[in-house]
Amino acid sequence: MNLHKRLFIPGPTEVFPDVLLQQAKPLIGHRPQEFTDLFVGIVDKLQKFHGSRQWPAVITASGTLFMDITGRSLVQERALCCVNGAFSQRYAATIQNCGKAVDVLDVPWGQAITPEMILERLSSGDYDTLVVCHNETSTGVRNPIYDIGKAVKKEHPDIIYAIDSVSAMGGDKVEPEKIGSDLIFTSTQKCFALPPGLAIGFVSEHALERAADVPHRGRYTDLKGIYDYYQKKQQTPSTPNVSLLYALDYQLDKMLEETQEGRYQRHLSMAQWTRAWANKHFEMFPEKGYESVTVSTIKNTLGKSIADLNKELATRGFMISNGYGKQLKEKTFRIGHMGDWQLANVQEVCWHIEDIWGL
Repeated sequence: MNLHKRLFIPGPTEVFPDVLLQQAKPLIGHRPQEFTDLFVGIVDKLQKFHGSRQWPAVITASGTLFMDITGRSLVQERALCCVNGAFSQRYAATIQNCGKAVDVLDVPWGQAITPEMILERLSSGDYDTLVVCHNETSTGVRNPIYDIGKAVKKEHPDIIYAIDSVSAMGGDKVEPEKIGSDLIFTSTQKCFALPPGLAIGFVSEHALERAADVPHRGRYTDLKGIYDYYQKKQQTPSTPNVSLLYALDYQLDKMLEETQEGRYQRHLSMAQWTRAWANKHFEMFPEKGYESVTVSTIKNTLGKSIADLNKELATRGFMISNGYGKQLKEKTFRIGHMGDWQLANVQEVCWHIEDIWGL
């Protein structure tokens, strides 16, 4: 039997046994009142946790689905997509693949996108949608989505503000109304500390109004259709992953008990400790002041093999991540401190790295 490797990667993150066990409950149909009660309860708990009155769409899918939803249901003609890493790059490419025009605000990997950059580009083009990645998982950069939202909504109130918060939401603080977001989304396998399979997105009234005016929305990507079905039936138009919804319902109770502020502070303490540790032995990759609170991307200043490090960590029951893609593989490594991990857990894996490399 192989030794289980505890996951300190940027997702999927570790799922604790009590959460996993929720999926063993007997299945129910997704049309009876029993399912409606479960699903409405989940929607209510998501709104309470995030302090929001926006509607949270919960869809059986990867978070990537919301990239397609942006392209199929929200962008009318042209989007400005902010790119500073692999996943923001993917978001831009997805919208383009949906047949919409895309202009890219591109900065070097490791740097952040600022409100000033965005306002300058928005003033030079006719855009109906702005796309930003909250937490660029490949680089560990945390873009200032609150400041961006405040600046953009003041100067361009009609623009749709869509945010990929896949590796942040549920760990970092996400308050849709304060951000000014029209769509902000995540996946359950990141900071929610659940198995993969559910996508969660908070949707504004503005976004729903926009979707009604966008043709050819498809079916699984029809944001208005999903919303209208929920309003009519309080259910999902397509068959959902009921077992995973049981786990989400259970986990949301735990998250509400911890509170969003408490969960954010726990993630921040892990991030701050990891940054100090990284700067003692290596260097942080992100621009200073824009470091993620859920994943630390660290420069491999020692030039050692990250692949060999992970092999040795595996024998001790741990796993971290190499740098993302050809651009950063072996040049950086990533430690995911998200979900239900505590500071002591992060300190433990870092001690093993010190021991293996003789730091």
